[in-house]
Formats: sequence, C-alpha cells, structure tokens
Amino acid sequence: MSSIERIKQLKRSIIARRGKPDNGKGFTQVLTTLVPLSVLWWGVVWSAAVSYWLTAGVALLMSLFLLRAFALMHDCGHGSLFRTARLNRMFGFVFGVISGMPQYVWSKHHAYHHATNGNWSKFRGPLDVASVDEFQVLSDKQQRTYECARHIGLAPFAGFVYLVINPRLTWLKGSIGLVGHIVKKKIAQPGKSIRAHAAEFETLYWTSAQEYWHMFWNNIVLLSGWAVMCLLIGPALFFAVYLVSVSLAGAAGIVLFTVQHNFRHAYASSDEGWAYDTAAIQGTSFLILPGWLNWFTANIAYHHIHHLSVRIPNYFLAKCHDEFAHLLSDVTRIKLSEIPQALKYILWDTRARRIISIAEYRQHERQAGYI
Repeated sequence: MSSIERIKQLKRSIIARRGKPDNGKGFTQVLTTLVPLSVLWWGVVWSAAVSYWLTAGVALLMSLFLLRAFALMHDCGHGSLFRTARLNRMFGFVFGVISGMPQYVWSKHHAYHHATNGNWSKFRGPLDVASVDEFQVLSDKQQRTYECARHIGLAPFAGFVYLVINPRLTWLKGSIGLVGHIVKKKIAQPGKSIRAHAAEFETLYWTSAQEYWHMFWNNIVLLSGWAVMCLLIGPALFFAVYLVSVSLAGAAGIVLFTVQHNFRHAYASSDEGWAYDTAAIQGTSFLILPGWLNWFTANIAYHHIHHLSVRIPNYFLAKCHDEFAHLLSDVTRIKLSEIPQALKYILWDTRARRIISIAEYRQHERQAGYI
C-alpha cells in the first residue's frame, strides 16, 4: 500500500486527534502578536528621535509580526484558531484590518484554492502560472516579460499592491459602481426600494451583501486607523514605516505561499485524474525553516499537513507531522536557501502533469530541435 493510500485511511483519525482548536493557545497567539505590534509602534516614535537606521530595524521587526498577523488571519478564516465561529470571526476581522485585507472575502477565495489544490486548470496560484502551450505561443519579448514579472526581486512591490492597493481599489471601484447602479435604477424604477436595486447589482469584487459590508467596515476601520496614527505620530513617519513593513510582510507571504506549490516537478493535474490527497502530498511542499521563522509564520511551513485538513490548528501542525513523518516521504522538502531556486518553477507542463522551470522548458525545446 502506498503512503498516500495509507494517509487516506488514517486521515479521519488524524483529524480526530489534532483537529480540535484550543482557545487557550489561540488567545496566547493573539496576545503574542497584538501586544508586540503595539509596543513596536511606540518603538517607532522613540527610535525616530534617535536614529532613522534604528527606525528601519523596528520596521523590519514589525514586518515579521505583520506576517504573523496575516498567518493568524488565515487560520481564523479556516475556523481553526479558536473553537467558536464567533471568536474566529472577531479576531479574523481584527487581523484583517491589521494586515490590510478584508478577511471574510479573502477566506472565500482561499477556500477555493484548498478545494482545487493541485488542479491547475482551476487555480493557477498567486503567480498566475502559464501552461507550456500558452508560454510557447508568446513572443520572445513576452516570454522575457513573463519571467521578469515573476522574479523574487519584485516581491515587495507585489506585497504593496496586494495588501495596500488592491483591497482599497476594489472596494472603491465596486462601491462607485454600486452607487451608480442604484441611482440609475432608482430613476428608471422609483417605486422599487434601494435595497432591491442593490441586490440586483453584480460585480467581480463581492458575491453577497455580507461580503460587501465586510469589505466596507474593513476599509473604514483601516482608513480611520491611518488617520489616527497620522495625528499621533505624523503622516511622514507613519506611512514610511507602515508601507515598508506591510510591503515586506506581503512579499514574504507571497513568496512562502508560492513555493509551497511551485517547486521542481510539483504535482499539477487538470480536471481529469485530479486527486485531492495526492495534491496535498506531492503538490505541496514542506519548508524547512528555522524555529523563529516558524513562529512568525504560525507553522505554515507544514503546509502539506495543512492541506490534508484545514481543521488542524497551526499549533498542532508540527506535532502531526512528527507523528506521521514515516508516511510523508513523498513530500518535497525545501530549505530556506532553496526558495529562490524553487521560485523559478513557473510553467505548468500539462502533459507531464507537473510544474517545470523555463530553463527546463527551453532544454526540452532544444532537444526537440525547435530552438
């Protein structure tokens, strides 16, 4: 019997043993994130009066705590940080504001990733990976652009756009469209209620009134927080530290998430033959990170366990891995120093059903006599 078949048999018992959140551990993780973040903002003000180099060090440390806040927001979205849905919703919203991301809406999109993990015809990852056939028809210039746009050096810019720009822009664009729709419809059908007109509005940015109002309050609370911090410490100091720390946290998050599914010959199926558990083992990596970084990332390095079941809290992932390590030999291990190399695997070979690098693609083309 293969290790994957064995894991399938044991999965229910694994979840039964490790899939029960502990409120005490959840509150401990919340406190060890929110309290240091508050202290670090005090440190920003203090350090700015001493040396801007010291302020830069505080901002770097803050980015690690913001990365942790995002990881805990992620767990709240899965309902695995606390036992109750109420606590997960409440702290998910708080961490969403801190991270700059509307947590409820984000968690819906993230759930789709989990439901389709390893099925690259359904989800192409944060880098929007092209298939070999799609890449092949691009011009030389387009191929170079595709490769450069996915370079690790652009990760901080991607983090800035992902956490600072996109959540604000999509809310504003969607809200303007909603208001325009309501005004136009109210003129045409004055007897119909505003709520009824709003219910008819369709957009790519939300799928329900609940999602919209979550986006609304996330942005209102965040923008209000920006205004208060500008009044307290000044807009120049606040935005200099905030934008740098958030962008670095977003960069780290994007890189870590990407290499957990983009690596040498990662499992990459289409609809036909796709298997959820096989994708968790052969299409999800195990990042070998130092203990301090595992702490800041809330053990997301044990991503293969997380994809076996989202119900296992982050504080039990390592123990679960250790207990069943003998069944996890097929999981690809990636060291911290190997992450830049793993990020070069940005093409989906639909025939071989795996992720390959552009260098590998070009080698195959040369061997076939095409280039």
